[in-house]
Amino acid sequence: MSVSHTVSEGGAKGDPVQITEDEAAVYDRQIRLWGLEAQQRMRNATILIVRLRGTATEAIKNIVLAGIGKLVLVDSGEVMEEDLGAGFFFREEDVGKKKVEAAKARIESLNPLVTVQTMKHHTLLEHESLDALVMSVDLVCVTDWHCEGLIRINEVCRRFGKPFYAGGTFGLLGYIFCDLLKHDYIAPDRSVQGDVPRSVKASQIYSPLHMALRYRWSGLTKRQTKELNPAAVYAILALWEYQRTKDGKVPDSVDATPELLSIANGMLAEAEVNPQVLPTMPSELIESVCRSATHEFSPVCAVVGGLLAQDILKALAAREAPIANFFVFDGNSGSGTVVRMNM
Repeated sequence: MSVSHTVSEGGAKGDPVQITEDEAAVYDRQIRLWGLEAQQRMRNATILIVRLRGTATEAIKNIVLAGIGKLVLVDSGEVMEEDLGAGFFFREEDVGKKKVEAAKARIESLNPLVTVQTMKHHTLLEHESLDALVMSVDLVCVTDWHCEGLIRINEVCRRFGKPFYAGGTFGLLGYIFCDLLKHDYIAPDRSVQGDVPRSVKASQIYSPLHMALRYRWSGLTKRQTKELNPAAVYAILALWEYQRTKDGKVPDSVDATPELLSIANGMLAEAEVNPQVLPTMPSELIESVCRSATHEFSPVCAVVGGLLAQDILKALAAREAPIANFFVFDGNSGSGTVVRMNM
């Protein structure tokens, strides 16, 4: 449900927003685009990103260039040869080093005005340590992780009133989920014609991930269902369920096709997806997923990571409506859709 009323373009009244000369020079084009107040919100924001793979790499590049205040990066893993493709913060000589240590200087070089803090201890994501970490930031983004972990961190974020994003890729498929709690933003008022720009203040209430996953499609028309590409949506959700039963692992060969197909078809039926649109999951799609899910493709990471960063900046700036609330990218067709899951 959303509530809105009209306001004049130009932001809220109050004391002038102060910005340094260095920032004014660096962010001049952005300030002209979305205003000084929005840039100030980004400058004051501390963003936590968990796990550094291809999607996170692209997202980090964009939010750091845009001028957030501080980036906190958590990953306990080491650079592997397969990370060198989509992970453009890494070089061959970094193989074997801690990811966050190898990437830190290159992230800082993108924008010296942004503070970069790296953490490499896996215990940071456990119990009290996670609570303290979430409390110390303004927004949390977790990439390329299993669903149970995402739900757990999402619940911690809700407990402390912090916006939450999740994003990642499985081969040619990608996703973004966001839970922004109750999010207020300003958007152009397209219902009013005239020379003077007008905006509306709007408010959107989001659902946590565990509630979003209970979404039922029975209220959608045949056309609406088809437009949302449920096959791609449930390929991703089936992979999450597969990970839950396999200790976080994803399929790495076509041998897993029957099992993943069975999981996907079960979820499809339970979600009451219109059988006239999608009676069963396409076996060729599931086979393709099983063959490619463990691999990162740079173009897919660029699309998903770029959109993830764009939406994080939208949420911080409170300009335009963010994703509501589950975005899926299908690299097989080059298309993306947004499903409103229990919103």
